[in-house]
This record gives sequence, structure tokens and C-alpha cells, in this order.
Amino acid sequence: MASQLSSGDLLADRRYRYAEACLADGDHAGAADLAEQALERAPRYAPAWLLLGRARAGLAASGTDPALRDAAAQAYARALDIDPEDRLGVRAHLVRLGGGDTLPVLSLAYVRALFDDYAPRFERHLVEGLGYVGPQLVRDALPRVPERFAVALDLGCGTGLMGEVVRDRVDYLTGIDLSPGMLALARTKTARGRPLYERLVEGDVAAALADLPEASADLCLAADVLIYVADLASFLAGVGRVLRPGGLGAFTVQSHDGPGSVLGEDGRYAHADAHLAAMAAVSGLDWLAARPAEVRREGGRPVPGRVVVLRRTSA
Repeated sequence: MASQLSSGDLLADRRYRYAEACLADGDHAGAADLAEQALERAPRYAPAWLLLGRARAGLAASGTDPALRDAAAQAYARALDIDPEDRLGVRAHLVRLGGGDTLPVLSLAYVRALFDDYAPRFERHLVEGLGYVGPQLVRDALPRVPERFAVALDLGCGTGLMGEVVRDRVDYLTGIDLSPGMLALARTKTARGRPLYERLVEGDVAAALADLPEASADLCLAADVLIYVADLASFLAGVGRVLRPGGLGAFTVQSHDGPGSVLGEDGRYAHADAHLAAMAAVSGLDWLAARPAEVRREGGRPVPGRVVVLRRTSA
């Protein structure tokens, strides 16, 4: 298939970029027209089909033509036909278009592709551009006792931002991440003359947790990871299984005022406190603390969130 970054046709690429600009400005009609022009020249360019679906969905939402909802669904379906692994996250748009109570699921292929592409500029954009402070907030929320943790898991470790701030409290640190591009950068980092991580694991966090021995960790950390996790039950069940009795889990979450979990227009999941607490309890995790937190900023405004600390029960 054609590269996700280019259709292979310079004129089609130019029209696609113009269509992106129109969509960003809220000009859905202009975006749809330009996307269609790009597809006339490059009919198997999946990003243009996705953009056309988003533009038609925007027009349908404005009430101009009810048939545009079906047309948007057809454009999304074409994108999925071309990219069945869904590296573009089309299924989330498709489910949102259909409404209902089903929570859209971001595909692993989409998250991996997103962060592999993002890896080279990840830290500068996140820290300098978005004012990201998640790892430090997680560290600050940890109890002072115990002073050190024998074995810790950095879930969704990325390039190692969380590992850098917690390394002095951990004897053996394992990082787990879906993106090989992120792990390549984490692998270059050191602390006190040794590798930042004793072990790095490439893979989905839930699957990696399932492969670890039961009751084998004293601390599980996840900074800005649950914003990409729809299934809290599986995630927390995995954390509860690998933690030793009394072990701690500390995570940042994006919050919302409604029930359950939702996928926002920003493409990130937000989890209600009550839902998170209920899923934690089922997984044998006690709720120790939840602090309001401005983990990062978007559009110059703080994104509402929490830093949550859980403890594995002794049972």
C-alpha cells in the first residue's frame, strides 16, 4: 500500500494538505471537495479517505444533508479496506459516527504507528510544547514509605521520561512500550553510569502484563498511558495480578464529569473517578489517593486529569 505520509502523487499530496488545512479551519465542504480531488488522482490513499469521512461527518453534524452520514461511513469503510490493520484509527471515527453506547477502540497498529512517527520529536513537543509534567506528578504522589522499590514496571514507558524521575527510588526497572521507535530512544538513556532500564519489553501493555509472573513487582507506573486504554478492566486486572501484596500502582488519567469512559474529540480516553475506582476494586486494588492534576495543556488550556495511587490488597 502507499505510504501513510504520501500518496505517491505530488499533486494529490498537495490537495490533501489543503484539505487538512480546510478541515482544521472548520471548512468541511472545502475539505471534502479537496479530498475528493486528491482521491481522483490517488484512489488508494487511505488518509484521504479518512479525511473525506471526517469532512462528510462534519457536514452531517451541521444538518445540511442527512445522507452525508452514510457517505461518511462509506469513506471510512474505504479507508479500512485499504488499511485493514487500521493504522489511522478509522474505527474510532466510524463507531463515533454511528452513535450508541459502544466505546471506540484505538487499534494497536494505530497507537504503534502514531508513536513511531512521533518518537523523534516526542520529548520536545510534549514537554516544551504541551507543558507535560506527568512523570513528576506521579513521583510526587508516591508515598515516602517505602523509600525504595525493589522491582518496578514503567507501563507505556515511551522514551523514558517516567524512568528518569523515578530511577533513584527503584532497584530494578522494566519499561514496556508498544512502539519500537520509542524504545530505541529509551535504550540510549543512562542513569548513574548504567542503562536507565534493566529491561525493555516491546509489546502491548496488557499482553506484557499477562506474560509476567504473578506477584513479581512492587510498583507499577503509567504516565499518560491510560488516555490510550479503553479497557480499564483488563489493564487493572493485569496490574493487580503482577503486584505483590502491598505493592503500589500510580497512574495519570484524563478525567471527565460523566459516567464510565469516553473517547474525546482529541482522540484520547477520559475515565470517570467512580468507574476507575470500581474497576480497581474488582482487580483487588485499594484506592489510596486521587489528586487533581494538570498533566499537560492543549490549545493553551489545561487538560483536566488526576493522579491516582492504588495499593494491592493483602488478600
